Amino acid sequence: MIRRHSATAIFMHWYNAVCWLLLLFSGFALLANPLMQPVGTWWSSLWTSAFGGLGLLRLHIVAGMAWICVYVLYLLVGTRKEALPFLKEIAALHMSSDLVWCMRKGLWLVLGERLMRRLGIDPELPPQGFYNAGQKLVAVIAVLCSVGLALSGLVLVFASGKPGTEDLLQLCLLIHFCCAGLMAIFLPVHVYMAAFAPGEAPALRSMFTGYIPLEHVRRHNPLWFRKITEEKQ
Repeated sequence: MIRRHSATAIFMHWYNAVCWLLLLFSGFALLANPLMQPVGTWWSSLWTSAFGGLGLLRLHIVAGMAWICVYVLYLLVGTRKEALPFLKEIAALHMSSDLVWCMRKGLWLVLGERLMRRLGIDPELPPQGFYNAGQKLVAVIAVLCSVGLALSGLVLVFASGKPGTEDLLQLCLLIHFCCAGLMAIFLPVHVYMAAFAPGEAPALRSMFTGYIPLEHVRRHNPLWFRKITEEKQ
């Protein structure tokens, strides 16, 4: 077994997951316009009946502020040790091999290795590092959307009702909605790939224990495995 995630990274991952789910669920419930409601008017009615219109808005704001405050504290304390290495890893994009990995992984999940070979499609995935191409893609989208959600949300909270801010508030509302929509699309994909995709159970367990079998690393993250073995020599 080898250490993959620190205790801080594990906490922030699950804290992030809880906050995102609460914010997405309550945020979509706040959409009063049926044409913009991706879930249905019953969703708004369900949450409004439980919290009331104003109570639901307050819940969303409090959850958002708690999420932002904890992340600001995390960045202040662990930027060098945690945040910067993470950003460096997910920013290490190799467009050709990463694109091939995403395409072949998607086909492998749908068709399976045997059918891919019958169709003349190579099922072998390009070697990956600490994060695979799918994880890096979701992480980049999550970081960008998080920044967009946080900044636009702060403007919507503190500039709302002030004269001359109507255009700014409309722009921030659009950014907020688009970022939330992207997260609503990619979050289920991330959950499926992490929890239900074949062969990913050790990676999922590492998000609870922090450790992952070295054999899993050798098969799924050969570039990281090579780096580990070179460091031990």
